[in-house]
Amino acid sequence: MKKRINLFLLGLIIGVVLLLIGLLLTYKFSSIRSGFLSPFKAAADSEVVVEPSDKPDIEDIIDEKSGFFIELAKAAEARTREKITYDGSYVSINYPNGDVDPSKGVCTDVIIRTYRVFGIDLQELIHLDMKSNFSKYPNIWGSVSTDTNIDHRRVPNQMTYFKRKDASLPLSDLPADYSPGDIVAWDLGRGLMHIGMVSTRISDRTGNPLIVHNIGGGPKLEDCLFRFEVIGHFRYYEKGETELNSE
Repeated sequence: MKKRINLFLLGLIIGVVLLLIGLLLTYKFSSIRSGFLSPFKAAADSEVVVEPSDKPDIEDIIDEKSGFFIELAKAAEARTREKITYDGSYVSINYPNGDVDPSKGVCTDVIIRTYRVFGIDLQELIHLDMKSNFSKYPNIWGSVSTDTNIDHRRVPNQMTYFKRKDASLPLSDLPADYSPGDIVAWDLGRGLMHIGMVSTRISDRTGNPLIVHNIGGGPKLEDCLFRFEVIGHFRYYEKGETELNSE
């Protein structure tokens, strides 16, 4: 009888111990599981509030400008498909958006007509800036006032305007530093200057970007970036009235 009581007590003690062990293990597992899941639970329970902003993302601005210059270069390339006789004669033209005979033109007209595709009138923009800052522009021709017929068609004036609009880029001997839509100016010697635009095309022979320019035979697409001394490198961005052509 005493032996049975001892066995009963022993079994009871073992059962209580096993129960305590089970409770302890359950508690620890629950704590570990709760600790492991707490970050996810906090993230799920928290409410993310996004403050509205009326500022455009910098990526959008970069994409917009990048697209503008590519389309600008393509518009310049389109100039090469038109038959233009080189003629720099002084003629009276309308203002604003005035132009010489469409079948005639010089190097500066390539730049002017290319920007006009996007509603950007360099005739008016350069005139207005010269009118307010006449002394800042070169006085090579003995002018005493602005002239809407010719001011914007002179290379030194275009260069000055682009510089004043913070569009200048470093001069470089590396082809990779010149991107589509960039404007390049050269010194031909003997007081002659020239200007053209970087195209989207690359020379298979030299790796230089091809240039759209009119140096005498009408607008051409040529490998002439380093043919002359580079004296100006510009990337001029301006909001125009005409939307970009997405085709």
